[in-house]
Amino acid sequence: MIMKKIGFVDYYVSEWHANNYPAWIEEACAAAGADYKLAYAWGELDVSPKDGLTTAEWCEKFGAEKCETIEELCEKSDVIVVLAPSDPDTHLRYAERVLPYGKPTYIDKTFAPDLATAKKIFEIAKKYNTPFFSSSALRYATELENIPGCRQIMTTGSGASADEYIIHQVEMIVKKLGYGADKIRAEQVGDQWIYRLGYADDRCALMTYAPRKLGFTVYMNDGAGNYMYTPVTSDFFKGLIADMVRFFGEKTVSFDTDETLEVMRIRNGVIIAMQTPDTWVDLTSI
Repeated sequence: MIMKKIGFVDYYVSEWHANNYPAWIEEACAAAGADYKLAYAWGELDVSPKDGLTTAEWCEKFGAEKCETIEELCEKSDVIVVLAPSDPDTHLRYAERVLPYGKPTYIDKTFAPDLATAKKIFEIAKKYNTPFFSSSALRYATELENIPGCRQIMTTGSGASADEYIIHQVEMIVKKLGYGADKIRAEQVGDQWIYRLGYADDRCALMTYAPRKLGFTVYMNDGAGNYMYTPVTSDFFKGLIADMVRFFGEKTVSFDTDETLEVMRIRNGVIIAMQTPDTWVDLTSI
């Protein structure tokens, strides 16, 4: 089997996702009988603001080759992973340079800073017929496999900012309820935010976000007497990586990619609703 080479594109390469993905990819490949390996990396910032590591030092640590340009990385790589998980405002610029190569590409969460930018990235991929996908790792929480006919869902979670971390709760909700959220309302209670999602039918969702120490949990109800509440403790990141490795080989996405745009639309609504708390925001106009 010929080793397929992965290229990492990042804003700065020494960050949590880039530091953990290589070992998880190796583990997923071993389980699936696939043969992919991190081979190249490029960082827009040469020095990581997280730990001061340079791109060259990071590459030496992980056994990768530093590329001087995105174009060099794209030419050498068989598949591409666009990271910059905390800097989604870079993703369109990177997509404009990566997606024309037509190689299978994963773009990390948060996919884009807003819905309009997300749509532009989709248009580029369509123009060049490039297979790609993006997702929060929480989509792969095995707890979500319960209550298949879910009509009501409540989630909790935390993180440094709602802008960056609410994506995880939104991803879980869209996976379970699908499309059609038409309004959102944000309420602040101390340092917590509560977001209420409305639908035209009997579906409803509620998200609670706190800046620290609020674990991911999910409550689901199908409206027919079946319900479940549980902390999310499954290894969702490894689920994401396993699907990423499968995608690299099959070049197909395991879910409807329009759900990514729905996730971005709701996230847009969250940000707007936080600016006008205690007021319903019309999601159909976003």
